[in-house]
Amino acid sequence: MLSRAYLPPSMPSPARQSDWDIFCTVIDNYGDIGVCWRLARQLFAEHGFRVRLWVDKLTAFHRLCPGIDPHLSSQHVQGIEVRHWRTDFPDVVPGDVVIEAFACHLPEPFTAAMAELKPTPVWINLDYLSAEAWVSGCHALPSPHSRLPLTKYFFFPGFSETTGGLLRERNLQKDRQAYCASPGQQDDFWARLGQPPPSSEALVISLFAYANPAIIDLLTIWTQGKEPVCCLAPITQTLSTIESFAGQTLQAGDVIHRGNLEICMLPFVTQPDYDRVLWSCDINFVRGEDSFVRAQWAAKPMLWQIYPQDEDAHRVKLDAFLKLYCTDLPEATGEALRRLHLAWNGGDRITPDVWAQWIAALPDLRSHAETWAINRSKQEDLCSSLVRFSRSKL
Repeated sequence: MLSRAYLPPSMPSPARQSDWDIFCTVIDNYGDIGVCWRLARQLFAEHGFRVRLWVDKLTAFHRLCPGIDPHLSSQHVQGIEVRHWRTDFPDVVPGDVVIEAFACHLPEPFTAAMAELKPTPVWINLDYLSAEAWVSGCHALPSPHSRLPLTKYFFFPGFSETTGGLLRERNLQKDRQAYCASPGQQDDFWARLGQPPPSSEALVISLFAYANPAIIDLLTIWTQGKEPVCCLAPITQTLSTIESFAGQTLQAGDVIHRGNLEICMLPFVTQPDYDRVLWSCDINFVRGEDSFVRAQWAAKPMLWQIYPQDEDAHRVKLDAFLKLYCTDLPEATGEALRRLHLAWNGGDRITPDVWAQWIAALPDLRSHAETWAINRSKQEDLCSSLVRFSRSKL
């Protein structure tokens, strides 16, 4: 049975309305599905497209979006058709635009079905975000299929006009400004999480990270520091390390006090609520790609833990971003930012001196974060860039 309003190739629509298929595999974290879910919702909400999202691990997706039922092979959530991507792939008609997210490799039956359509779908490999110089030269390049009459285009998110841009919803900045200006919205948010609002006297820090031994360094420094710190820690891979530091088992809602440090354990929240966590903080520790981009739109100082790769291959990507991000910073501020980033990403221990250097640079980092967000928002967002590109190929 055909899904949605797709027509078979023999029944062309007189007014061909774009339908999108997005394919996503969940490797071991939430970055890939996080990006795909945001993209799917934006394509539907802002551009009016019908979107079919194929995901191989619905249990992981459920944590990100509680409305997902991991036991259903097909369901509609927030206007998106979500399909369980299984080995026994169903007989469906491909959409007009097909997104192969992060080189996940389309099912062979689906690729064969794409080749039978006239015209063939616009096939896009949405790649990972990088600030490396070579990305601009490879963005939107075609790659003809070796056997089938299909062409795949490589599409790179990025930080310049010669790339695909960053995911950014149309009203994101307006929503952030409204939240930050409204104590009522903030109180309501913390009440929904079952947490009191962080103290206005504390330095509020969100800690979203992969497993990292440097977490102990940071928690120790914050405990012994002169300034009160409120650390908001969602229940993720950091849990066992924080439990080791606290000397007790922990769950969402627990609050631990050690010296001048308060640790508030947060539940794993939805994407809109995670934005509110970022907006509520003075400093955000983020990881991977999705939270990395959201921290930039939060316009607050941030520490990025890049996804670790064998033989430190991730360092090239980290260095490229730091070089770009530090371009307009004073030398001492840029040094503080680079030094803590490298230590946080396994380059060295985080010492009280490294943290003190970061704190001294905080006023500059705050101003820079706001300017960076304003400048990046002048660039076309990733979703709109994909829509424009696909229309040029249809």
